[in-house]
Amino acid sequence: GKGHHGVNIYRFGLQTEFSLWFGKENTPFSGYFESSLNYWKGSEDEIYGIAFSPVFTVPLCDDCMHKTYIEAGIGASFISNTEIDDRNMSSLFQFEDRLGYIVKMDTFDIHIRYMHYSNAGILQPNDGINVFLAGVACKF
Repeated sequence: GKGHHGVNIYRFGLQTEFSLWFGKENTPFSGYFESSLNYWKGSEDEIYGIAFSPVFTVPLCDDCMHKTYIEAGIGASFISNTEIDDRNMSSLFQFEDRLGYIVKMDTFDIHIRYMHYSNAGILQPNDGINVFLAGVACKF
């Protein structure tokens, strides 16, 4: 992914669908839990992080060749450093907000996401960082 002023974002995550937790395939709860490892590379600084987010999904087209969804979630993230290039995040704890679009295939998903990290004003300054990500999720 790409963040403010050329900060590159790399993520590796594991997801567990809500249906596995609630025990039914077609519950009114649609979505997944995601745990991730993150690496942010700026021009001068780098940050490592871990995150956990519940993510809710809403189907857009169930009858299409491939199912499509929008997603939204707010989770928690812990980062290794509070500064990256010209951004001052002020705290190691960050909220991880996301909005995304998913295309589900048989064995993998393709997603595009907008993500925002900030501490919600708990400490100042709260520069935060906006990220645009594209990725692939493989099912196993």
